[in-house]
Amino acid sequence: MDTALGNGADYDTASISAIRRAHEAGVTHFDTAELYGWGKGERVLGQALAPIRDEVTIATKFGFTPAFTPNSRLDHVRDVVDNSLGRLGVDTIDVLYQHIHDPAVPIEDVVGLMAQFVDAGKVKYLGLSNTSAENIRKAHAVHPISVVQTSYSIFDRQSEALFEVLEELGIGLIAYRPLARGFLTGAVKPLEGYPAGDFRRNNPWWAPGNFEANLAIADELQVLADERGVTLSQLSLAWLLTLKPYIVPIPGSRNPERVTENSVASELILTPDDLAQIERIAPHGAHV
Repeated sequence: MDTALGNGADYDTASISAIRRAHEAGVTHFDTAELYGWGKGERVLGQALAPIRDEVTIATKFGFTPAFTPNSRLDHVRDVVDNSLGRLGVDTIDVLYQHIHDPAVPIEDVVGLMAQFVDAGKVKYLGLSNTSAENIRKAHAVHPISVVQTSYSIFDRQSEALFEVLEELGIGLIAYRPLARGFLTGAVKPLEGYPAGDFRRNNPWWAPGNFEANLAIADELQVLADERGVTLSQLSLAWLLTLKPYIVPIPGSRNPERVTENSVASELILTPDDLAQIERIAPHGAHV
């Protein structure tokens, strides 16, 4: 489960409720980052999971500045990891990711430092996010990389280029944005339905012509979901879980009911015919 958070006490309460509902529904892996509220996401997640810490795994990430530029300078990373441990209220981070590649710092140096955290008992496993096959190979040569996190969904297929290296090296894929920014929830809106500063206004999926074509894809998928007696979200998450044994989606939600709905996807079994129909409907993902 992805725990990117908003602001305010109401968000905290809703998020804690959603996190605990997710655990009750069988979710055992929770993902956050320094970037999410600049520490707030980690504090809320730590608070929510404190009573059940031994029953879950927690992942967090470093590597961004408040201006959303990369920063993996080694002294900065040391500070971030120590701060993350404190905010989460844990002795060990189960999975530590570099959130984005920093071209100013060799990946070998970054992973070398991350390996020191493992040796010190501060971190158990290492991951990379938003990176390339070349960086994965370089990093894995320094210390085993357990997982790579990337945007992946029926709508977003670019990460399939990483399958070869992941399978060769035995690395898992954690799929963020598995519901395609709302297109695969059945609740997507046209641009005028979002505030002026919303990120969707710069996303090509919402560009004139693309939005209508992508909505048509979602509508066809909805028909398939209805035939299977599931929601569009459940169908989309089950597709990821069925496609490869090493893919784990991390849908994010502050709504406990939506969390419960999403968790049912792990119980769905899609048939080869289901997979073929999805491929027919969206062979190349979204229109961009």
